[in-house]
Amino acid sequence: MTALTLDENIAARIAQAVDDGFDAQIGFLRDFVAIPSLRFQEGPAQDFIADALRARGYSVDDWTIRLADLEPLPGFGPIMGDFSRARSVVGTHHPVEVKGRSLILQGHLDVVPEGPTEMWTHPPFDPVIEDGWMYGRGAGDMKAGTVAAIFALDALARAGVEPAARVHVQSVIEEESTGLGALSTLQRGYRADAAVLPEPSDFTINRAQVGALWFRLRLRGRPVHVAVAGEGSNAILAAHDVIRALQGLEADWNARAAQHPVYGDVAHPLNFNAGKISGGDWASSVPAWCDVDCRMGVLPGQDLAEARAEIEACVAAASRDHPFLSNTPPQVIWNGFQAEGYVLGADADPALGVMQSAYARTFQTDAPLQERKMTALTDTRFYGLYYGIPAFCIGPRAENIHGFDERVDLQSVRDLTRMLAFFIAEWCGLNPRNQRDAADGCGVDRLG
Repeated sequence: MTALTLDENIAARIAQAVDDGFDAQIGFLRDFVAIPSLRFQEGPAQDFIADALRARGYSVDDWTIRLADLEPLPGFGPIMGDFSRARSVVGTHHPVEVKGRSLILQGHLDVVPEGPTEMWTHPPFDPVIEDGWMYGRGAGDMKAGTVAAIFALDALARAGVEPAARVHVQSVIEEESTGLGALSTLQRGYRADAAVLPEPSDFTINRAQVGALWFRLRLRGRPVHVAVAGEGSNAILAAHDVIRALQGLEADWNARAAQHPVYGDVAHPLNFNAGKISGGDWASSVPAWCDVDCRMGVLPGQDLAEARAEIEACVAAASRDHPFLSNTPPQVIWNGFQAEGYVLGADADPALGVMQSAYARTFQTDAPLQERKMTALTDTRFYGLYYGIPAFCIGPRAENIHGFDERVDLQSVRDLTRMLAFFIAEWCGLNPRNQRDAADGCGVDRLG
């Protein structure tokens, strides 16, 4: 099916409808960002989205994720923590008449920890708008994109039309840790002709992304009083020696990356990070234990089993002649992301062509959409690698993601909402809303 040509009068009505609803959209986004949806604490934010989707008349599926259902699936990453309350929420629009192509619009609401709040200019979960930016943890990554998708559909309804194909609005968790929220929707059976994830990208397409391996180094030594520190095994200091060895492996992998067919022209695409360290019990006791949570990037096509084996061999080599670790080698515990890299395939070309049209209409430009190669990863890999669903990210302008004073540019949110509405209209086709009113047997203009 070729891209539909959007009638100029309908396009003008859609653009005006986005503007008419934008104040309400910003209020909705502010309320959403104010909910601290940290890992294992996402329930209230999922309630917020589920209620919003029900109010718009969508069929809402709200379920508790069972790890046992996901463990056999490709892309699964193990969880360390209480996952018993984890949920996914999907709101589905069913058209009165099917004419176009189906669509998944996915956003994640999990956010990374905010860190010391005193290092923020404004409290991270008390959103503030200054000079056209909204500040707050998750404002950019990626609550603004999720809200833009919901309000793009609202704008279509306000303009008197509805998507002429099935649309799943998916609210997931764990994007920042394992991706199991996205995987759960696929295990649940949700499919579409394309998936668009409005992650913050400043209106570029994420052409390629690396994968990532998460693991914990678990070091154990022997505690003694600091007065006889030489007789003990300082697990914290020993951890630094292992970290230095892993930095050497990072350098080796990046040297090999110069020959990669996609990332060969990207300087240092793979990053090792020792992101969290804890250890010891008392300032005057030599620390007998230390845990270090680590992340290592992997290239698209890199075999994960082989990559894990190289990491384990590196840790073993660093320990072999170590004065303390030679007797008590560290454990490598695989947890969180066990994610392959992903390169957007040619099967996404039809959807990219329609997004190009929506981009051109939004910004009144003939310039092509720019593509980039990420040194991070997104949930698109599940759709493209394992389920044959063309998937890509495109979203608003955001800054300080995962840092202090995270913020999103509100004009870019307005532009994104308009662009997504145009994309949905062309990709899915449109039915007049009066068809739905007649089918519903009433004249109430519901959203959704």
